[in-house]
Amino acid sequence: MEQRPSAILRIAAPLRSLVQRFMYLGLIAGAFGLMLIGKIDAVVIDKVRAEVTNVVAPILLGLSQPIATINQGVENVKDLTVIREENLRLQRENARLLQWQMVARKLEAENAALKALIATVDDKRPRFISARVIAGTLGAFSNTMVVNAGSAHGLKKGQAVLSDAGLVGRVIEVSNQSARVLLLTDINSRIPVVINSTRTRAIMAGNNTTRPKLIHMSPKARVSPSERIVTSGQGGAFPPGLPVGVVAAVSDGGVEVQLNARYHQIEFVRVADFGLAGFVDTSILAPGTGTSKPRGR
Repeated sequence: MEQRPSAILRIAAPLRSLVQRFMYLGLIAGAFGLMLIGKIDAVVIDKVRAEVTNVVAPILLGLSQPIATINQGVENVKDLTVIREENLRLQRENARLLQWQMVARKLEAENAALKALIATVDDKRPRFISARVIAGTLGAFSNTMVVNAGSAHGLKKGQAVLSDAGLVGRVIEVSNQSARVLLLTDINSRIPVVINSTRTRAIMAGNNTTRPKLIHMSPKARVSPSERIVTSGQGGAFPPGLPVGVVAAVSDGGVEVQLNARYHQIEFVRVADFGLAGFVDTSILAPGTGTSKPRGR
């Protein structure tokens, strides 16, 4: 019984050495055989390749699942990191907004108390009429536009015209179904404005260019670029605080204003009725003055 394993080992050792000796030659012969078969009958090789692919595909899929899972885990970790950073940023921003909200509420309360103390008359809520720009001229002689709303829609001469960026101009002609708007860039346009930071008053005069100029300013006024320009409310043609533009340049030639409105991109405007008809008769505004003509009594 003890001699049987040794006999098997004596027989298996030569067979193993024989197989190892001729394995390389067998693989080469098999490869050449497959190449010859592929040349002789490509259809058979394609079928064999398809069957082998069908057998190997589940194995490859099983091997790829852990890799895909690892990649997905890495992406999830990255997403969590981004979300955490975004959450921290939003928390800081929310804290700042809460601070501003507290300041705004405090200022609102103080403003209401001061108004009650001095018995300020509240401004009327404006009424807006939306209209489409259907024509316009932007040239060296005229800067106007035509909108598809008129007296039938409640438009009146002298009303302010605004875009989403700020003041555009004022209505100068009204028909039943259309109206003509004098733009702030027109040479006939004159509107009273104020520099928001220093409260310096001036008249913004159009010059048929994209940059109107400030005139009639105090000689001691100090003006710096990028300062905001808003309407002052003087003359009663416009209410105070309407955004107009910013100071673009200050030179010996004057102060130039870069308007907020981009006239070449305006498709719709809002004609605003601020309820100023009872304060100043805007129907008799003198062209290019921004103020009304005195009426004889």
